[in-house]
Amino acid sequence: MEATVFNIQKFSLDDGPGIRTTVFLKGCPLRCAWCANPESQLAKPQLEWDPGLCVRCGACARASRFVELCDGRVRVDHDGLEDPESVAAVCPVGALSVAGEAKDADEVVRVCLQDRPFYEESGGGVTFSGGEPCLWPEFIVACARRLHEEGVPVAVETCGQVAPERFAQVLDAVDLVLFDMKHWDGERHREGTGADFGRIRENLRAAAAAPGVDVLVRVPVIPGFNDGPDAPDGFAGRLREAGLCRVQLLPFHQLGEGKYERLGRGYRMRDVRPLHPEDLSWLMEALRERGIDAFVA
Repeated sequence: MEATVFNIQKFSLDDGPGIRTTVFLKGCPLRCAWCANPESQLAKPQLEWDPGLCVRCGACARASRFVELCDGRVRVDHDGLEDPESVAAVCPVGALSVAGEAKDADEVVRVCLQDRPFYEESGGGVTFSGGEPCLWPEFIVACARRLHEEGVPVAVETCGQVAPERFAQVLDAVDLVLFDMKHWDGERHREGTGADFGRIRENLRAAAAAPGVDVLVRVPVIPGFNDGPDAPDGFAGRLREAGLCRVQLLPFHQLGEGKYERLGRGYRMRDVRPLHPEDLSWLMEALRERGIDAFVA
């Protein structure tokens, strides 16, 4: 049982309660303009370029027709390049690396269990994130079964844009769902992410109704997208519709900006000012006035 993993982050404090190990899986059906992990969107391994190390020798371009050196920049056709490891290997200065590697469930569980004492002391566990981890349901089920046998709680962070049958498999395997809600309006959701809200709404309701599964909705607050005066009523309505009353607000940040350059991609949010927790106090209070237990990360 394998999945494409692009990071296993130990001592994570932001992806569920306690001290956690977060396993990041590649592949996502959304294309959010603000995505902090653009290397997670394509399900297969990808070539990354470090302009600070590159000497512009052109060895990579000679190694593959899907790589070119243009105006001093390495550009990659990520959809066409099937063997990024072989191209990275020809770089004489280590300016090329590969984001993502196929890992089996046994290996991932073994790494996660190295930190079991921290989980036990803090009430933490393992979180599967991405990308969209629910695109790998069999892998998550296999890992979760073994982690539960060791007494380790399991969470999944999801955008909900997956087939209901895949989502149901994951729901049966985890203890906590961190459900990212980008917008309350279907058309605006499509404009910002490339997908409407229909399937997401269906899966949010399924998560809320799942026995023995805790659900925390998390809203990344994005300037000019979902932070307008209609946001409190919009988000509160969607939460009540699903039978949920708790939400975590996440301020927009620019921590992923440099990743776009390494992938040779443009970043549409480059000039947008990051938000701070105090910037979201108005939305938090407005949601609380509407009966929603809102808090800021």
